[in-house]
Amino acid sequence: MSRIIAGGETVICGGGIVGLTLARELLMRGHKDIIIIEKEQQLGKHASGRNSGVLHAGIYYSIGSLRGRTCLAGNFLMKDYCKSKGIPLLERGKVIVTKNEAEIEILETLYKRARENGARVELVDEKRLKQIEPFAKTCKHALYSHYTAVTDSKKVLKELYNELIVSSKVKILLGTRLNGIKGNQTLTTNRGLIKFGTLVNAAGAWSDELAHIFGIGLNYRLVPFKGIYKKLRPEKSYMVRSNIYPVPDTRNPFLGVHFTRNVSDEVLIGPTAMPALGAENYGILGGIDKRAPGILLTNAILFLRNPEFKRLSFIEVRKYKTGVFYSNAKKLVKGLEFRDILPSQKVGIRPQLIDWNTKQLVMDFVVLKDGNSLHVLNAISPGFTSSMSFAKILANELETLN
Repeated sequence: MSRIIAGGETVICGGGIVGLTLARELLMRGHKDIIIIEKEQQLGKHASGRNSGVLHAGIYYSIGSLRGRTCLAGNFLMKDYCKSKGIPLLERGKVIVTKNEAEIEILETLYKRARENGARVELVDEKRLKQIEPFAKTCKHALYSHYTAVTDSKKVLKELYNELIVSSKVKILLGTRLNGIKGNQTLTTNRGLIKFGTLVNAAGAWSDELAHIFGIGLNYRLVPFKGIYKKLRPEKSYMVRSNIYPVPDTRNPFLGVHFTRNVSDEVLIGPTAMPALGAENYGILGGIDKRAPGILLTNAILFLRNPEFKRLSFIEVRKYKTGVFYSNAKKLVKGLEFRDILPSQKVGIRPQLIDWNTKQLVMDFVVLKDGNSLHVLNAISPGFTSSMSFAKILANELETLN
């Protein structure tokens, strides 16, 4: 019979940015008995540690949505945290450029949305753009975001981990894989039983499966999308001062191939958003897991039932070809040559939530409550940016559980 290895007032499943910032928020509210369980032997092995480190500024997200409500507030909180802990932070803003006149109307919509969300933004002409990003290419106008910044996501995770451990009120169990639930207050894991008063599901790419164990969110499925990056040849890094983004396709939640100068002064290009065959399918075949047949079937149904998914799949799969990837990138930067784009080891998986009743991609964070459990689904971009603000909302919800 499995033995009880731990028990806590609050158990958080998932040691990514959502789980860690929520634990920190609970500590600040006086909670003293918190357990975080993480299936990996290290933090930040997946989405939280594989993102580009960009702190977004509330430009893209609908007014009143969870993403819209938490992005800019989270941006400010994360910047303050980085400064207080000595974590690298580049506060150079970003520009969103247009490829043609048809995109100017979308740019103006983004400008209005950003202003309503409280962001500091400017619509700039080509002359002003040249002062900000000399090599950025646009058609007549661009959007300049002042509050966008870049940090080191892995150092943020490490600092949060240290802060929680030092408190002596949070126990972090690495290498602990959740298998199921026994009754309504006991988790079964590969290491034994864990008792809980309330539970938070912040399991990222596996959060849908955990929610289904509790019998909720059955209409939701997570589909993995692979984000492949490339990098700018070091000799050409002067071409990008900060961040250069395209006007996004507002029909899907992805932002398109863009340029980001990180805290190591390396310029990343990407990511793609192509369907993957597993929540950890970072290579071609590596990381394909037991869910692959189900993911393939899900993708096939979406391909047939959702025209936007079909269109997106065609567009993204083509980006596997370096020539197509280059074609997207050169529309943003003047003088970019094919040989300026180099391979990169950086790759991530974005678990995108699908409402299976409608076969549509869900565009916002989703939080579900059931009895003594709280389930965080679809903590997609700007999840890292939003995390400290989002944690306040989750803590409020947690305190209302039975």
